[in-house]
Amino acid sequence: MLLLAMDTATPAVTVALHDGETVVAEYSQVDARRHGELLLPAVDRVLKEAGLTLDAVTGLVVGVGPGPYTGLRVGLVTAATFASALGVPVHGLCTLDGLAYASGIEDGPFVVATDARRKEVYWARYENSRTRVTEASVDRPADIAEQLAGLPVVGAGARLYPDAFPDARDPEHQSAAALAALAAERLAAGGEAGEAGFLDPQPMYLRRPDAQVPKNYKVVTPK
Repeated sequence: MLLLAMDTATPAVTVALHDGETVVAEYSQVDARRHGELLLPAVDRVLKEAGLTLDAVTGLVVGVGPGPYTGLRVGLVTAATFASALGVPVHGLCTLDGLAYASGIEDGPFVVATDARRKEVYWARYENSRTRVTEASVDRPADIAEQLAGLPVVGAGARLYPDAFPDARDPEHQSAAALAALAAERLAAGGEAGEAGFLDPQPMYLRRPDAQVPKNYKVVTPK
């Protein structure tokens, strides 16, 4: 098994290789505006570090979000393209699940919250690092602060809104290494797409894109 994992649903452009037992190579760079520019060089970097070529990959793992429209699609389209070219499966995982797994928290409950912009967070509640107990949601921190009072909060959302989430926990940013390790664990247990927490590799959008056609847009057609 050699899994190539990637996630661009958050400001972190993150890539990792996992051989089914351990992380072989990984690389991450935090830059919310350069997902398309950074992802392929990151893939090339981890392959070179591992001394491998792309055709050695036996499966793709990709974070499906939730996340902002443009950045999220970069990782999903790249994973789908690689999977098609190589003839290998692609396994989708909730981006928040990767952060939860990386936290290592086994005595929950706790929350994972990432930046959704517009003064909102994407969030979900967890029983432990492997078990999500709510669907991912998007809300203003002040609107959910009372509901989540007293719970540790993993991710950048806690650091952006400390008044609502005073108990911030690491990691702040997504890690493809954690995403790959979680996928390898689920595959070893016999999970496939649609089972054991795997999702279709389709973008998880929880609201409309920021860019929209103006309401009074005038269509001009030739006479």
